[in-house]
Amino acid sequence: MSLTVVPSGASCGATITGVQLNQSLSDDLIAEIRAHWLEHKVVAFPDQQLTPAQLVGFSEQFGEIGEDPFFGHIDEHPQVAAIQRNADETTSIFAEFFHSDWSFMPVPPAATALYGIKIPPVGGDTHFSNQVAAYEQMLDDLRARVEDLTAIHSAALGYAPDGAYGEADQQQGRSMKILPSERALETYEHPLVRTHHETGKRALFSSAAYIKGFVGLDKEESDALLMELYAHQSQPEFVYAHRWQPGMLVMWDNRSVLHAATGGYDGYDRLLHRTTISDTQF
Repeated sequence: MSLTVVPSGASCGATITGVQLNQSLSDDLIAEIRAHWLEHKVVAFPDQQLTPAQLVGFSEQFGEIGEDPFFGHIDEHPQVAAIQRNADETTSIFAEFFHSDWSFMPVPPAATALYGIKIPPVGGDTHFSNQVAAYEQMLDDLRARVEDLTAIHSAALGYAPDGAYGEADQQQGRSMKILPSERALETYEHPLVRTHHETGKRALFSSAAYIKGFVGLDKEESDALLMELYAHQSQPEFVYAHRWQPGMLVMWDNRSVLHAATGGYDGYDRLLHRTTISDTQF
């Protein structure tokens, strides 16, 4: 089995063909895929046929399945969540701000795998922003200000009972199984600049969606810095816009990229199955 890897031409991302992920993969092939994933940070596998159990089986070859603290699971499998929006839905597009999945956890996940089932003919791209490049291309002044900062992460803005996906949002008929909770008020601290324990690369680990402030800075200073960082992190030169296809699996490295959903597909159903893959350390 020979892989063909085609880089996206953007700051990150590659498409891999020549493998069927519903089959047993050798240790050497898994290691090869992992190397491409770490290099390109986002890898897409088109033309796959994966049941929920097979999606979990593929994911487990890259780490233990992690917790999705505010998502319900699909009926067919307790470790798979549905990223879903119905054609007639009027709620806001889910996860439009750049973020790293579940960064507010003690050990945030290494990877997310997302498998396209119902993909609209228009819209719905996922944008990925390379945070290794964002760190390496920071102006010296900004880097000096953030190099040693510790960020306070929280899910409150999104998943607290009064958050963006809280009780009021649920009453509007969102099709996704989101489970808002007081647990979202908990906080956890992480360095703003992290060193990837597999690649040794340094990257910004920051998101206005999940950071409520910085240790040692007051709210006004923290909010201003978050907005300055967000403007830098989301510059077009760092961003890869991924176009989905039915039957495509995409796996990304939460330690190296941020991602954001986009809309533009009103009137069409959209459904993807997701697994979260744990990390072994921060």
